[in-house]
Amino acid sequence: MASLQQQLSRLVYSTEQGQLCPACREALDACRCDDLADEARLATLDGVVRIRRETAGRKGKGVTTISGIPLKREALKQLAAELKKRCGTGGALKDDVIEIQGDQRETLKALLESKGFRVKLSGG
Repeated sequence: MASLQQQLSRLVYSTEQGQLCPACREALDACRCDDLADEARLATLDGVVRIRRETAGRKGKGVTTISGIPLKREALKQLAAELKKRCGTGGALKDDVIEIQGDQRETLKALLESKGFRVKLSGG
């Protein structure tokens, strides 16, 4: 464990480099923390995209969630936008899970399979 002095002496700004990332202590423009986190997330996936319908915590309104997509974050945002447009509904990208309003499982399964993903319908 780091000493108390090391824990309290986090450098957040340098006159040579400007703003510093608190995690890796590199300049913000040279920080690779997001890329490393993305690579770590991709390494844990099994290659199967799971589509399920959920109503929990949404006052009975159903949403279709898509998880396990093996894409980097920027490509995931673009895919979410494309899926929402194709379904004609709203949705969101939260914690690397795409949420599409309504029960769109069959439509989304066909779209994702046409893009070359292995898709599995899960849940109720």
